[in-house]
Amino acid sequence: MKKQIDLENKTILITGAAGFIGSNLAMKLLQSVSSITLIGIDNMNDYYDVALKEYRLRQIEDLASCVAGTFRFVRGSISDRELLHRLFQTDKPDIVVNLAAQAGARYSIEHPDDYIETNLVGFYYILEECRHSYDNGEAGVEHLVYASSSSVYGTNQKVPYSVEDKVDNPVSLYAATKKGDELLAHAYSKLYNIPSTGLRFFTVYGPAGRPDMAYFSFTDRLRQGETIRIFNYGNCLRDFTYIDDIVEGVTRVMQGAPKRIVGEDGLPLPPYAIYNIGNNHPESLLNFVDILQQELVRTGVLPEDYDFEAHKELVPMQPGDVPVTYADTKALERDYGFRPNTDLRDGLRRFAEWYKEFYRTA
Repeated sequence: MKKQIDLENKTILITGAAGFIGSNLAMKLLQSVSSITLIGIDNMNDYYDVALKEYRLRQIEDLASCVAGTFRFVRGSISDRELLHRLFQTDKPDIVVNLAAQAGARYSIEHPDDYIETNLVGFYYILEECRHSYDNGEAGVEHLVYASSSSVYGTNQKVPYSVEDKVDNPVSLYAATKKGDELLAHAYSKLYNIPSTGLRFFTVYGPAGRPDMAYFSFTDRLRQGETIRIFNYGNCLRDFTYIDDIVEGVTRVMQGAPKRIVGEDGLPLPPYAIYNIGNNHPESLLNFVDILQQELVRTGVLPEDYDFEAHKELVPMQPGDVPVTYADTKALERDYGFRPNTDLRDGLRRFAEWYKEFYRTA
C-alpha cells in the first residue's frame, strides 16, 4: 500500500547531487515539477575526474536559472554529521533521496575506509536526521528513498534476481555496505515508522556517466588506441539500464511512499520496501562492447577503419565480479506502472554522441 505524494511545493534533499544519477534526477525534477525546492549535497571527491562532476553541476544550475523551481548546492559529505544536521534543521526536507555513496566493487578492495565512512556511517546519519525530523510534533520526512545495488545479490545462482531472494553472500565490501544500508533502513522504519524505499540499480549507463564504468573506460582506451580487457572472456551478462529509465523509476517511487499501518498485534508494521530497477533484458558484455564500438565509429569518435579485433583482449573474471546480473522488475511495474525499456543501441548512441561533443573528438 502506497501513500501518494504530490511533489509540487516540496523541499527535496538529494545527496550525491553531482553524481551521475543525482544530477540527472535533479534536472528531471526541475523540468517536470513547476514549483520545487532542491537542495543538493556532494563531497566532490576525486574518485573520478572532478571536472565531470562540475560539468553536471553547471547543467543543473543552468537549468534552474530558466525554470520556476530552485536548486541550492552544498559542498560537503553526508559523513559530516554537523553539516547534515544543519541542513535538516534549516531546510526541513519533505523527501530525502540518498544517492551519495562510494561506488565501485574493485576499488573497495584497496580503499575499505571510504566505503564504511560514506555508505554506512553517512547513511546512518541520514537515518538519524530523518528520525529526529519528527521531534516536537513536526511533520517530518515523508519518504526516504535510497540507492542500493544489484551487487547485493552476490553469488545468487537464480536469475532473474528477485527482491524476494536471499542476499546473504556479498562478494565485495561495496555490496556488503549496500546490504547493510537495507538492514539499517528496515530497522529505522520498524523502530521509528519512517517510510523508506530502497532501489537496487542494475548497471546504469548513459551520457555524462561514471568514467570508471566499463563502457566509459573502454571508450577512453579505444580512442587512445589502447587494448581493452573484457572480463570473463566476454561472457558476463549485465542488465544494462539507461539513465533516463533509472531517473524515471526514482521519480515515480518518490511519489509513492510505503504507508504507515498497524499490524494485528497493535504495533506499526515497518513502512519499508525494496525494488529492482533494471532493464529486464541481460546482454553479454561482448555484445555490449561490439555495439559500443559501432556507435563510436558512427559518431566519428573512432575512425571508420578502426580495427576493433586488434584492440580487445578476453581475460578471466576479476575478484569481486559476478557473471550475471538480471533484474526481475515485476514489483516495480505492479506498484508504479513502470518498467525500463530503453534499447541498448539507442542508449549507447546517445552516450557516443555526448562523448564526442564533450571531448570534442574529431
